Amino acid sequence: MKPRKIIKEERTARLTILVDPNKKKVFENLCNHLDVTPSQVLRQMIRDFLNKHNVIWKTKNE
Repeated sequence: MKPRKIIKEERTARLTILVDPNKKKVFENLCNHLDVTPSQVLRQMIRDFLNKHNVIWKTKNE
């Protein structure tokens, strides 16, 4: 199997959201337990959402 090429995304845009404080704490604790950052999880969720809806997007490096 050919190794998957990983392209580093430009991460200069900020996204601010409001969430329930308890939900935020549980999310952060789970991320910590899984040894990932909340930002990593949210970036993956955004990529998955775009792919699910067949939205084509590119990083500046592509």
